[in-house]
Order: sequence, then structure tokens, then C-alpha cells
Amino acid sequence: MSFGDRLAARVAERESQIVLGLDPDPIRLWPDAVHAAPAIGSAAERAAAAVRVHCAALIDAAGPACVACKPQLACFERLGAPGWAALAATVQEARAAGMLVLLDGKRGDIDVTAAAYAQALFGATATPFGDVPGLGGDAATINPLLGRDSLAPLIEAARVHDAGVFVLVRTSNPGAADVQDLPVGDGTVHERLAALVGELGRPGASGLADVGAVTGATAPEHLSRLRELMPAAPFLLPGIGAQGGKVHDLAAAFAPGRAGGLVSASRSIARAHEADAAGHARPAEAARAEAERLRAAAWALA
Repeated sequence: MSFGDRLAARVAERESQIVLGLDPDPIRLWPDAVHAAPAIGSAAERAAAAVRVHCAALIDAAGPACVACKPQLACFERLGAPGWAALAATVQEARAAGMLVLLDGKRGDIDVTAAAYAQALFGATATPFGDVPGLGGDAATINPLLGRDSLAPLIEAARVHDAGVFVLVRTSNPGAADVQDLPVGDGTVHERLAALVGELGRPGASGLADVGAVTGATAPEHLSRLRELMPAAPFLLPGIGAQGGKVHDLAAAFAPGRAGGLVSASRSIARAHEADAAGHARPAEAARAEAERLRAAAWALA
């Protein structure tokens, strides 16, 4: 099955369009994760062990209400080799929980380097000593700044493994307007990127393509136009919760069907317990409740 068809099937199966963002901050982990860290080892090893426990607990708590998880690669990579091991373990935890894995690294470079990124994200690297497996992601975020030829190796490698990519089109950060909203030709930079995504994607039987777009939930006024330019692309919609995005503003993303929009939330789920002024909320229970609240809101809207 193509990625678009796999995504549509998984959304229908789990009745969810919520993506659980995993952005572990070593100094803001759930207390049980910190207590579970080994008493010996380097700071990186102990922190990575705590991150692994934290992510596993978050997947266990919120995962049933989510269709996918989205590990932010930088949050693991900053812990060095132990952090990469924790990332690999987290990917396996998510798979065991029945979730798709969207690797958020926003990779993009010239063709040779893009091919190396593709091996790390989707496939394996051949060596004289045997193949070295990569993370085996179901999809990854990629950066189109270098142009079409920098996207091709990542897209083709993803297709070999029935995976997908989400190209940055109109992101959720405030500074997105500095470049992405600039006029170019008859439109804007983000419209040019959207047209490129529309050209590169291959729709499957479900009608969804294997090349999607990152379209921030914090700028919903652009969604209708972006959907015109990318009628078959799945939209990854970050920015819900901590960045101010609202689920009820995202209706245009779901024009192709329920799987047309993936609502991504990270801190608003992981730190839901911090909203309890009395301080009595348990992290896992609060995360589960917030993920289910988002799931119900998005499902009803779509």
C-alpha cells in the first residue's frame, strides 16, 4: 500500500487524526521517568534512559487516542549516541502501540546527502560488514529550500518502503511570514511550494497522496488556498495548544476526508497536568484526557 492509503486506513481504524508530538525536554520529564533513570552512568546515558521511559509512558497514556507519533529528532540527538538509542527504542514503542511514526527532522540537502538522510530515516546503509538499519519511519518532514532535486532522493526512498514525506509549505512559527509569505510570480513562496507538493505526490486508491505538506495550524487563513493547490496531499498541522492553534479552525484541511488532516500536539498533551492549579493531576491521566479531547474535537469537525 502507498503511504496515503496506509494513512487513510490507519485513521479509519483508530478513529483519530491526532499526532502525538514527542519533544522530550530532559529537565521537564515526568517525575516517574526521572526516578527510573539508572543511578550510574554518564549524564547523557542517564538522561537518555529517563527520556526513553518518559516517551514510553506518554505513548502508553495518550497513544490510544492518536493515529501517529512525531518524535522531534533534535530532542533526542542532543543527548548524543544514548539519545539516538532512546529514539530508536521510542520508534519501536510507538510501533508496538499500533501508531505510525512521523520522524520530524526537516531534512533537506543536495542529492548525495539527501540519499544518506533517506537511509537513516527509512531504509538501511550498505557497508562491507552488512547493512546498518535506519529508523524505519513511516514518514518524515523535509525541507524544500534547496529545490526539487533535493527532495527527489527522499521521496523515492520513502516510496520504496511505502513511506511518505511531509514537505514544509507554510509552517506554524511566527517568523514563517518572513519568507514563506513573500510574493513570487502570481502568488507567494508558500503557494509555489504547495504547487510543487501537488506535482510530486502520487495519490493512491484512497485519494490521498504519498507527499504531504506541513501547514501550520496557527495560520488557518491559508488552508483553503493550500487545499486548492494540493487537493490530494495529507496536511500535517502542527501548532495546536501551546502555539495557539485551535482545532475548530482547521476544517479546510479535511476536504479530501478525515485522513486529509493530521492534528499535531506536543506540549499541550505532555504537560497537560501542569494546567491543574492545585497540582493534583497525574501526568499520564491528564495526557490521556487531553489527547482524547483533541481526538473527539478533530473527528467531529472532519
